[in-house]
Amino acid sequence: MAQLRMGGDVIVMRHASSPRTAPDPAHTNADNIQHERQLDDVGRAAARATGEALHQLQIPVGQVLSSPTYRALETVRLAQLGLPRIFPQLGDLGQSMQTDPSGARGAWLRAQAAAPPPARTNTVIVTHFPNMMEAFAQRAAGLTDGEALVFHPDGRGAASMVARVKIDEWARMGAAP
Repeated sequence: MAQLRMGGDVIVMRHASSPRTAPDPAHTNADNIQHERQLDDVGRAAARATGEALHQLQIPVGQVLSSPTYRALETVRLAQLGLPRIFPQLGDLGQSMQTDPSGARGAWLRAQAAAPPPARTNTVIVTHFPNMMEAFAQRAAGLTDGEALVFHPDGRGAASMVARVKIDEWARMGAAP
């Protein structure tokens, strides 16, 4: 926690909980004009709690990179992480759970996790499970919705994973005395 408070880490997070299918038009959020998958009640509450915990824990967030999908952007918005920079490489190729056979998307994500954040801040990246598996293989195996991998860039193009944090663990850490 002390390291995160000082900045210099990259938090790569899977978006919060969402149903595996898009909602029917009667249950689509008004701003979800493409009728994409969106967060469910559990995901919305967890995203809010994560953002509140990061603020309570005084973890400085600088850059926020996000998938262009609605559910990823909704996670960023509800967690109040700041204005995200959207990258198609963090997306889901237009279909949930589709992998990138070229490996380019995984390589791009590894490079972002190894990029040192601006001074005294952490970078947050919100993406999808297939992308995290492509980039981090075994370290990402079994990731749950909203779970994060925390990396510490070495300044020479590589990063070491320093933590794996489930989405509800942020709130527990924030509530701890």
